[in-house]
Amino acid sequence: MRKLHEAVDFLQKAGFDNPDLGIILGTGLSKLVDRIDIRYRIPYEEIPHFPVSTVEFHKGELIYGQLAGKKVIAMHGRFHYYEGYSLQEVVFPVRVMKLMGIRTLLVSNACGTMNMDFRKGSLMMLTDHINMLGDNPLIGPNYDELGTRFPDMSEPYSKELNDKMRQIAGEQGITLHEGVYVAFPGPMLETRAEYRYLRNIGADVVGMSTVPEAIAAKHMGLPCAAVSVITDECDPDNLAVADIKDILKTAAVAENDLIVLFEKLVRKI
Repeated sequence: MRKLHEAVDFLQKAGFDNPDLGIILGTGLSKLVDRIDIRYRIPYEEIPHFPVSTVEFHKGELIYGQLAGKKVIAMHGRFHYYEGYSLQEVVFPVRVMKLMGIRTLLVSNACGTMNMDFRKGSLMMLTDHINMLGDNPLIGPNYDELGTRFPDMSEPYSKELNDKMRQIAGEQGITLHEGVYVAFPGPMLETRAEYRYLRNIGADVVGMSTVPEAIAAKHMGLPCAAVSVITDECDPDNLAVADIKDILKTAAVAENDLIVLFEKLVRKI
């Protein structure tokens, strides 16, 4: 708690004042920053106790400004379990943003799909998730200032926010699938057998993030919505070799729809 409050104090003194919502931008999903009227940007390494993004295509800075008439904090690059951080460290920024006053959290990620009705380049709204990380950010002492010891997870993603996104997608002609996201530790991608297994247990897409942040948000009573950009198709019977350059290229194309979706959602909140 001391570390959290030191980070909050630092950011408030730096001008991060009374934010309305937080946004986490995942792999290849950075163009939304261009839509923000930025007032301040601070590299993660300058913020007390913040982890530092080690993934080469994650920027690594916290941004404060206005988007669609709301004060927002945007994480330009996120942290992952596979980087060697504990899940408490991974969700540290989410907790800081909540203590600073955000009332909504929006999360994006890149993922692969095991659902062959989905195609790469499209979006999927998360309605639920499966945690296959083998860990979660609530293990250890519970701090009542953050939330209850035993948080309910029957609705990890806000039905109200999802309803708004569904409406926006319909109005804008955006293909927005709905489904279950499963988090795997990474950084390697999954085997054919693992894709079959994940499909059989009810997952539509797989990625390496988002679930810890959603758990931390739910623990703190923070409404959360998340959207996956589907960057590759993971049919175990016709599995192509993954190409990170192609994944990033696909994310960049699909990002245009995500920007429209998030910007109009922010306006409606």
